[in-house]
Amino acid sequence: MEQDQTVSEMAEEVLDRQAKALAHRSGQSLEDARRAVAATQAGRQLSDLATGEHRHEQARRWQVSVFWERAEERFMYQVGSEVLSRFVAERSYSRQESYMERLEGKEERAR
Repeated sequence: MEQDQTVSEMAEEVLDRQAKALAHRSGQSLEDARRAVAATQAGRQLSDLATGEHRHEQARRWQVSVFWERAEERFMYQVGSEVLSRFVAERSYSRQESYMERLEGKEERAR
């Protein structure tokens, strides 16, 4: 990847590299390998990048923005998981507490 490369150029470069590797391994023609690579889920995603809305952005800037978006998603997932586990722990504690109160109430009534 080059600094001034666009997302489209980067995606095309990756597709070409994958097709060449497949052609080398399988003995297929480069054209057949390119079709096979483009038919995979990853190939379709790369093709979408090559022709999509971000295709004219510089690849480096786009990759940085994707990195930060993913970091934010991971952070939000972690915070959400932490909040959920605290909620469950507090709820579990309050259940135990109410159970103990009921037991103590039964003991008092029994006396």
